[in-house]
Amino acid sequence: MTTQPTQSPWLPFGTADHADIRLLCLPHSGAGASAYRAWGAGLPDWIGLCPLQPPGRETRRHEAPLSEAGPLVAALAEDVATAVRAPYAVLGHSTGAIAAFELCRRLRRIGAPEPAHLFVAGRRAPQIAERSSRLGELTIEELADVLRRHGGTPDWVLDDPGMLRMLHPLLTADFAVSEAYAYTPEPPLDIPITAFAATDDPRAGVAQLAAWQAQTTGTFTLHELPGDHFAVLAHADRVHAAVAAALRGV
Repeated sequence: MTTQPTQSPWLPFGTADHADIRLLCLPHSGAGASAYRAWGAGLPDWIGLCPLQPPGRETRRHEAPLSEAGPLVAALAEDVATAVRAPYAVLGHSTGAIAAFELCRRLRRIGAPEPAHLFVAGRRAPQIAERSSRLGELTIEELADVLRRHGGTPDWVLDDPGMLRMLHPLLTADFAVSEAYAYTPEPPLDIPITAFAATDDPRAGVAQLAAWQAQTTGTFTLHELPGDHFAVLAHADRVHAAVAAALRGV
């Protein structure tokens, strides 16, 4: 997979100008752009994978993480508008899903080229309020318990208090992006939305993912995946097939 260099810190792996269409991917809480590198290896060559790097992690670890969706997408939208060639699509998982949604709305407001498709997973529709995990008030031991219930965090991290202390500010900020998010009604997007719903995700059930349909005037598709909050990552082949089918011919 070849990529084009970019000066944007949001696009550490380039803009995939070689591809017919680009897929911008926003990660879940605590994760960085590298979370999608191995996951996206099975995508067809005509889809260019472009993992996005929010502040506070990996190549941007010395920057303060953002705890609100508004400032995050305002900064990201400027780079997408100038650095990413259309056509492109956006995919977001968990906290990344609400950021992806608000990115689409921000791009519409500033008159920039909009994505051809929005893919979301692991996050209830924006008009449905999220529950608060109150991570900022937890001890390190309590944080480990919360992350263990969510799934997706390696045991070696959960068993390392030093690592958890280092991750605590980032996780608190990331969770706040989703959990403190206040939905502001706007007209639905004019782009298709595809939602991936995990059958055993207590934070974002199938009905809550189906509610994303209200956010588009275009086609809405719901795919159910067996598993927990991270089913969209665990079932990469199925997700890739659905993404390719949705983007073919764009």
